[in-house]
Amino acid sequence: MLVDNAKSLITKHHALTREVQFNERFTAFANYWRFCPTACVPYRAKTKGKDERAIGYVKRNAIAGHKFASWESLESHLEHWMHNISDQRLHGTTRKIPLKVFEEMEKDALHPLKGKPPFLQIRELDRIVHKDACMEIDTNRYSVPWKIIKERVFVQLIENEVRIFYKQTEIARHVECKGKYQNILNLSILKEL
Repeated sequence: MLVDNAKSLITKHHALTREVQFNERFTAFANYWRFCPTACVPYRAKTKGKDERAIGYVKRNAIAGHKFASWESLESHLEHWMHNISDQRLHGTTRKIPLKVFEEMEKDALHPLKGKPPFLQIRELDRIVHKDACMEIDTNRYSVPWKIIKERVFVQLIENEVRIFYKQTEIARHVECKGKYQNILNLSILKEL
C-alpha cells in the first residue's frame, strides 16, 4: 500500500537513502490488517499522481451537475455509478476494464475479515482542567480530581473509554459519552471539592 509522508504515518523518511521509519501505531495497524506499507518518495508529488487523480475523476464524472436530496441519495447514486459506469469503462491509462482487472488479478490477494474486530482505535488529546474539576471532550465534560484544577492532562479514548492521565499517572477513567453537552461525573472524585 502506497502511503503519503504524513507525520501520523511516518516518523522518518530520508530523501537520499530512502530509509523509512513508520510510526509505531501505524506499523501495528498494518500488521493487524496484514498489509505492507510503502512510502512515497519525499518531495516528489508525482509519486501518488494516479491516486490523487481518482478524486477528480469521481468529482467530475459522478458528482458534477447532480443535486441530491439527502446523504442517502448521494450514496445510492455513487453505488450505482461505481458498479455500472466506473467499474465497467475502459480505463484511460491501463486500457483495461477495472472490474475485470480486479477479478483476474486482485480479488484472490484479498483476505476475508471473518468477523475480525476493528483495530484498537486510540485517540489522544491534551486538555486543561476547568475550575469545576472537569475537562471537556467533544462538548462533554468529565470529572477529574480537584487538586489538578488549571493543570494540563493527557487523555486517551480507547474503545469507548476515557482515560485521563496527569504526569503519566492515570487519575480518572470514565465510559465515553456518545451524546452532547453531558456531564460525566465520578462523585467519589468530586466529593472533596
